[in-house]
Amino acid sequence: MLSIPTFPEVDREIIKSLAIYSDRELVNLHQLHPEQGKFFTALFCRYGAIVHSVVQHAVESQVQADYLFAIAWRQIFEELDRVKLSVNPEATNWQNWTVDITGSTLDRTEVPPADRIRSSLTAAPPPLKCYLERALDRIPPLSRLIVVMTQNLKWNEQRICAYLQGEGQKIPVASIPDYLAVGYRQLEAAIPDDICDLYLHGAGTPMLNSPSC
Repeated sequence: MLSIPTFPEVDREIIKSLAIYSDRELVNLHQLHPEQGKFFTALFCRYGAIVHSVVQHAVESQVQADYLFAIAWRQIFEELDRVKLSVNPEATNWQNWTVDITGSTLDRTEVPPADRIRSSLTAAPPPLKCYLERALDRIPPLSRLIVVMTQNLKWNEQRICAYLQGEGQKIPVASIPDYLAVGYRQLEAAIPDDICDLYLHGAGTPMLNSPSC
């Protein structure tokens, strides 16, 4: 039987303090304050178990369920930015809305075999992953390229250097770690401060330079 993962951010004071807000209020605050990630994270904590229980019915392995879970939350994250709030506070049942987005995501997502999935919910919980991906779009192209080649493609410094030189970037191999360090700093600066506090600065939490992220 597949299990529903638990996330330590549920018990963080910054998230617990938002329990007084309705779903609609959290969505509204998320849209009004894109520089803060706690409102989306609170919704994630509120509906994470429901979303995971939905995706479990579409796959056979825990790894595949966790993979779909992350993709569903990325879609929810994107939809929340553009969903229009009705004047009537009761017009939208946000639990049903979340389940509907999850279902439509499942319908158009092809799930790879479990042995080909390398992502980890422990290393990169969905809120962190969503804001990391958004931050990647906001840092300089060279920094983004070096970070992606290191983290996603697992290329070593020599291979990165050879690729960049082939693209006209005359960067010596010895300088790649420095460029990577700059890229990590730029990436962290582009992530909301509260997301950094929740996921990057606490003891035992994944860091930007972790290969699993």
